[in-house]
Amino acid sequence: MIDFIKRFKFSYEFYNFFQKRRLSHNLEQYKKYGINKRFYSSVSSADLDHLVAESNLHDKLNSRDELPKKAEFKNLDSITQSQLLSWSENGYAILPNFIAEQKVDEINAEVNRLIDSGTVKWRYGNKIMFALKHSKLLMSIGLDKKLNGILDLLMAKEVELFQSINFKTASEQRTHSDSIHMSTFPNGNIIAVWIALEDITEKNGALHYYPRSHKLPYVMNKDFKNNDSRFLLGNKTYSDYEDKIAEVVKKSGLKKEIFTAKKGDLFIWHANLLHGGEPLLDKNSTRKSMVFHYYAKDAVCYHEITQRPTLKTKFRQTDLPNRTR
Repeated sequence: MIDFIKRFKFSYEFYNFFQKRRLSHNLEQYKKYGINKRFYSSVSSADLDHLVAESNLHDKLNSRDELPKKAEFKNLDSITQSQLLSWSENGYAILPNFIAEQKVDEINAEVNRLIDSGTVKWRYGNKIMFALKHSKLLMSIGLDKKLNGILDLLMAKEVELFQSINFKTASEQRTHSDSIHMSTFPNGNIIAVWIALEDITEKNGALHYYPRSHKLPYVMNKDFKNNDSRFLLGNKTYSDYEDKIAEVVKKSGLKKEIFTAKKGDLFIWHANLLHGGEPLLDKNSTRKSMVFHYYAKDAVCYHEITQRPTLKTKFRQTDLPNRTR
């Protein structure tokens, strides 16, 4: 019964009506693209598919050619440069030892402090959402100037930190694209950063990904027949979406890669890169990691499955209460 009630769009719209400040980011973009939507109304790809917009620079032109033109790129070390150059081709970049070991230890201690104090709680047994709201340290990682500069380069536009997710153990999540959860118009205007907070092997559920899968068509509600009506969301489940992605992967012929990371390694992926978590082989092991998601500043932001516009918070370290670090 509860699941059926959640399918009614008005239940979300009623809540959204009182969240204008956190939803106002879409209004300028609605005006820009001629989208006839109220800030609190449901929105999905079905409302936007008829619109025309330019692709991101590195989705239409090769990053190997474009990045060397940027002064910010020339100031990066050679290892970082080599990884970023292949962005257009592969849809990801691996930056080894990006976070110093001592800093990673501080992050792990901070997560433990937040848990022990009851400030945050594990959800689904292994996940903390938005811990950065309670910690200057975690927020400072997400707002790191060098990291954000790299993300701006890859997106060829300014990005804004949206959320953090901390994991204690392997997600074991089936292959998916972030664009079904954090959707944008135009497509491709979200980017993700994954940080290894300990050494990660195939035994403790490493991240897997499919190089070049970001070039595949985006899979949205209509593609797995999750059709809605004026008042109701579609009745398909997230498992139906995952089944569709498995079908897409099989047809694509792309080869899966597994990221066996060292503590402090960083993995950046494109909005449509297909990825997931490997099975946890050592049931007693942890797989501590932290993920940040960033929206492009000039995009319509929403959540395709629930058709909710994205509630945003402007993250600034000075906004945090003094009790946090």
